[in-house]
Amino acid sequence: MPGPSRRSRTGASKRDIHRASRTRARTKDLDQVQLEDLLPENKAKLENQPLDETLPGLGQHYCIECARYFESDVALKGHSKTKVHRRRLKDLKEPAYTQAEADAAVGLGVDKTQRSLNNDGQAIKIDS
Repeated sequence: MPGPSRRSRTGASKRDIHRASRTRARTKDLDQVQLEDLLPENKAKLENQPLDETLPGLGQHYCIECARYFESDVALKGHSKTKVHRRRLKDLKEPAYTQAEADAAVGLGVDKTQRSLNNDGQAIKIDS
């Protein structure tokens, strides 16, 4: 009699292909757009780009907030009405996540709520 059947090994390959496609099509993060692309001098450069045959629409139709190129002006205007674009605008209104906030979240940096102790074990009040 034959032995037991081997287990099915089909899930991992699908997962890896999907993961690779997600990272390949990744756009700029919100903090990159806020700190770089929305500055007036960079915004002017992105709106008036030279012709580039490798980009969709020769690089002339670019959504700065979403960091995406479009084939035509009609497609860009249609994109401006979508939920994806409006949600991105809403997220860009919030301030960017800074390194100081990240350090505070993991417990690094100065803890302003801690009280110091003097030599006899009494808490010293700190006026702020």
